[in-house]
Amino acid sequence: MEKLSIEKLPNFLNDNKFKWFAVVIGLLQTVTIILGFFVHFTIGIVLLVAFIITVLSLYYLAKKISIETRKYITDLSYRIKRGEQEALIKMPIGILLFNEEYEVQWTNPYLQNYFGHQGVLGKKITEIDKELADVIQSSQSSGLQTVHWGENVYQIIVQEDIRVVYLMDITEYAQIKVKYEDEKIAIGNIFVDNHDEIIQGMNDRSISNLNNFVTTELSNWAKEHHIYLKRVSEDRFIVMMYQWSLEKIEEDKFAIIDRIRERTSKQNFPLTLSIGLAYDNNDLSLLAKQAQINLDLALGRGGDQVVVKSSSGEPRYYGGKTNPMEKRTRVRSRIISQALQELMKQADQIFIIGHSYPDMDAIGSALGVRRIAEMNNKEAWIIIDPDNLSKDITQLVAEVEKDNSISRYIITPEIAEEMITSTTLLVMVDHHRPSLSIAPKLVNQINDIVIIDHHRRSEEFPEKPVLVYIEPYASSTAELVTELFEYQPNESESINKIEATAMLGGIIVDTKSFSLRTGSRTFDAASYLRSCGADAVLIQRFLKEDKDTYLLRSHLIKTIEFISDKMAVTVGEEDKIYDTVVAAQTADTMLGMTDVDAAFVITKRSDGKVGISARSLGEINVQIIMEELGGGGHLSNAATQIENCTIAQAKENLRIVVAKQDEEE
Repeated sequence: MEKLSIEKLPNFLNDNKFKWFAVVIGLLQTVTIILGFFVHFTIGIVLLVAFIITVLSLYYLAKKISIETRKYITDLSYRIKRGEQEALIKMPIGILLFNEEYEVQWTNPYLQNYFGHQGVLGKKITEIDKELADVIQSSQSSGLQTVHWGENVYQIIVQEDIRVVYLMDITEYAQIKVKYEDEKIAIGNIFVDNHDEIIQGMNDRSISNLNNFVTTELSNWAKEHHIYLKRVSEDRFIVMMYQWSLEKIEEDKFAIIDRIRERTSKQNFPLTLSIGLAYDNNDLSLLAKQAQINLDLALGRGGDQVVVKSSSGEPRYYGGKTNPMEKRTRVRSRIISQALQELMKQADQIFIIGHSYPDMDAIGSALGVRRIAEMNNKEAWIIIDPDNLSKDITQLVAEVEKDNSISRYIITPEIAEEMITSTTLLVMVDHHRPSLSIAPKLVNQINDIVIIDHHRRSEEFPEKPVLVYIEPYASSTAELVTELFEYQPNESESINKIEATAMLGGIIVDTKSFSLRTGSRTFDAASYLRSCGADAVLIQRFLKEDKDTYLLRSHLIKTIEFISDKMAVTVGEEDKIYDTVVAAQTADTMLGMTDVDAAFVITKRSDGKVGISARSLGEINVQIIMEELGGGGHLSNAATQIENCTIAQAKENLRIVVAKQDEEE
């Protein structure tokens, strides 16, 4: 008989608990057998035989369990090792081992398939596939990454410590993701900007032909790009498209708006389109709401352009490269005037605020709004920061303060903050971006806000203003405010001489003495102000410059440099502060030079920021350039202020943006 070996038993039977249990049972059995012999010899023999049989049975049972267990473990170990080998060789994951010199030491068959019959062992990865070598180098110490290699997409892990690369082909899943992104829905609104103005005076047949032309052009465009188009009124369409269609249209820079404008211009009825498009939201109702917001933004910027924006992303602008046509009507002025009257009546007090470093247009329009409030038997306060005034505005304010009936309504931002109530009405003039206000904190504290502005609307905008009057095609805010006087009560308390002078000064400054952005309504407003006693000689005195300013402007012009065809830039010294008016006047002077269609002046401001004043003759859209640098304004008159920047950096940034614009054109 083979001796029972404890070592051959399964490990769980070698446990000390089992050993002690067996000893105790054995002792009890021995005692039982001895007692059996004392009782009767036969009983003792029977018990002894039973004990021996039991021990032998347990021995063979333990041996069988040991053999079966070891057989099971051996088989399982073999299968595990075989599975590891099969997985290493056949699983759909590429494995590559390399040494310190990036020479291939081994690859599994799956990865070898990508190399074909090419021998790779002992060769450097760069010799085998330069693109793969770059992928491996860039993926080290980066964990799991998604990369492109050849025509496929992979997830890659590089274990630097053992120099192993794992590649998993996820091309199919990447394609599904791309398809999902491409098939997201985009919703848009198309508005014919000046439809009502164009059809005035047309007969029914001409109107029908015009509508058919617009519909046909848009339908052909929609069919070309696989867009759903539906006309909902004479001047409005809605569109739905996939994301991939939107991307394709953006690559084309929305050529449809230029095509319709050019073709209708040749037929002497120039139509323009404004489009607002929204995407990247699974809630269609929110998507439609965002599309309308984008259309409002496009219209607020003067129309003839496209605004594309998701709910959380930055807006992208297309078009808007031409001067907007004058298309506002007296009806709109009357409606705005009446709405402003109602809002003033509901307010317990009215604050009027312009932009920081106000110009004559901001001060003049503020004075005009204050007079409108007085004509409605309401008191209104003009907020001015006396520490941030240019020389010409300082002279204007000094002249205004001679009239006690006006000067007592001029307050500082600090005083205004103490006077705020729940029913205070704030009127923002000549700007609509809270960050550009004299007191941004004040704008955020007041709920009821009215905006009267002539700049193209930007994305930054007060939340839910009660009245918005933005007309980008107007020459100035003073022109807009002047038109509101026609519909005000108490004509006996009409505008006085200094108010009329300030407002006319705002128009003259913003139009460069009626040479830019001047329409028939501009001359009507100027004529009205002159009839109210506006003093043109006093305006010229405000705008006069001293010898030092003239020399400073000449010094700036000495640094003139062309950064692109017909685009010139001048820069101030890094450690010298320049007045904003000097910078603006320098840009205006540069436009009078040969071969200069756009001028940029970069100077250090008193607040530590670097300012860029941009001017053009109208063919070059400086507003788009300034928006790229965080600013805004008009097509021919724009600016920006940059924090934590040197003049040299600002010049280089401007050069980059201009080069980008040239490439796109």
